[in-house]
Amino acid sequence: MPDATGPYPPGTPCWVDLMVPDQQAALDFYRDLFGWQAEVGPPETGGYAVCTMDGKPVAGIMAAMNPDGSRPDPVPPPVWTTYLATADVDATESAVTSGGGQVQMPGMDVQQLGRMAIVSDPTGAVFGLWQGRDFRGAGVVNEPGAIIWNELNTSDPETATSFYANALGIQAAPMEGGEGYFSLSAGGRMVGGMQNLAGIEVPPGTPSHWLTYFSVDDTDSTVDALVRAGGNVLKPPFDMMAGRMAVLQDPQGGVFAVINQTGPAAS
Repeated sequence: MPDATGPYPPGTPCWVDLMVPDQQAALDFYRDLFGWQAEVGPPETGGYAVCTMDGKPVAGIMAAMNPDGSRPDPVPPPVWTTYLATADVDATESAVTSGGGQVQMPGMDVQQLGRMAIVSDPTGAVFGLWQGRDFRGAGVVNEPGAIIWNELNTSDPETATSFYANALGIQAAPMEGGEGYFSLSAGGRMVGGMQNLAGIEVPPGTPSHWLTYFSVDDTDSTVDALVRAGGNVLKPPFDMMAGRMAVLQDPQGGVFAVINQTGPAAS
């Protein structure tokens, strides 16, 4: 069901956002690629832009900046961040550190919208925590232009399995038909996937990371549109058990995947 109307169970990917050097350029690019509507937000939110489809929030885009509002030097590389839902950011932070992870940005309130933190797991994969209040997270999923899958690519699946189970209650299990691929479940529902970095084609030195997948009607035409707009193709369209997918890079360097789903995915 594409509309997400209730609260996200703890451990469920509930939001993604992109930090880039040129926010307006990113807003224009993703508007043209996915049909998102957005504009630079107010100063009190650091200009954070909530992108929408049919009036429902789908993802965030923000300019790279320090907590005090200044521009970082050097500017960090663009990255899509996956946020996992939690009922208590501060308690989850403690579980992250006790499990061998690190806190990159301590818990902070975002007006009355919720409370967030940025952390990393013991294998180095960075992700966000979101404790929703007035804002639960994505209002639409699993339809073209929206999030459809979040995947942990890790250097150590065994360590990651133990960490996410203890910190967020996420359970990993081998996925039927997916050699070396694991499903991630929260509250008894499949919410994402996990695989070993060593088993996939990535540039040498690629760190553990969460990869965001967006649903599309036509993978090949989306890739063509991205190339025309100045993006890069990291993995050309190919067919796999869940559908036809590709791994892409926007013109500023943000990496994401697209998929025309024809097989199993998170519900």
